[in-house]
Amino acid sequence: MPDASLSLPNNIAPVKGLALALSGGGARGIAHLGVLAALDELQLPIGHIAGVSSGAIAGAFYAAGFAPREILRLFMGVSITRLTRMAFSRYGLLNLGAVEQLFAQHLGADCTFADLKTPLTLVATDLTEGASVYFSEGPLIQPLLASSAVPVLYRPVEYQGRQLVDGGLLNNLPVDALLGLGWPVVAVNCIPTNRAARVTSFRSLVERTLNLVIGANSMLSKLQCDLLLEPDELRTYRPLDYQRGQELFDIGYRHTLAQATELAALVAK
Repeated sequence: MPDASLSLPNNIAPVKGLALALSGGGARGIAHLGVLAALDELQLPIGHIAGVSSGAIAGAFYAAGFAPREILRLFMGVSITRLTRMAFSRYGLLNLGAVEQLFAQHLGADCTFADLKTPLTLVATDLTEGASVYFSEGPLIQPLLASSAVPVLYRPVEYQGRQLVDGGLLNNLPVDALLGLGWPVVAVNCIPTNRAARVTSFRSLVERTLNLVIGANSMLSKLQCDLLLEPDELRTYRPLDYQRGQELFDIGYRHTLAQATELAALVAK
């Protein structure tokens, strides 16, 4: 469970709005940017964001003041090959160095949670304790890297005496980080279960297994939120479909606009 001492940074005043829980999902997390763009267009304020993995990245850049379409252009212009440089080790195949440089370049190497324009909570997994860890104060970059460090693929992030990996391993839809903060909670799940999926290769076996595990750890979160945004169109996309970023953005955008009445009613509560 989140630390009971979690609170807003001193420089951020409470606002009437929504609290967003943004799931992981690889490339499908680009749909979060469409959701955020639609909320901006509907002029529905966001009081707090909690994010995991790709949802953590989308949430961090938005909380830092980047417009959703600006974030989309930024990431569509990044070489995925450069970000996934091989670096064999005892713990993972890929090196987070290029990802860390990207975050530092655009967010600032010394960026802290207190520097953000919107309160943010990032969720990672402590491999030793087998528990979720919640970050909402102090330096931003290392918790952001940890929240998105997919185990086996990436090395664990060593931070505050812990070995940290992707928060989605135990909590892919971090609604619990937002409960009790005083805002209606909207959960955005980017990996709906594809019940028509067929396992035809080792890759599809791995993807299907992870999808089922993550789907199971999200069930309680779906019951705890006030509104669930879960675009069904995303079920046919794969975790590495980054080249289809504009499509993914548009899916999140359209789905959110279709829920405009329900979202406005939550803000008006």
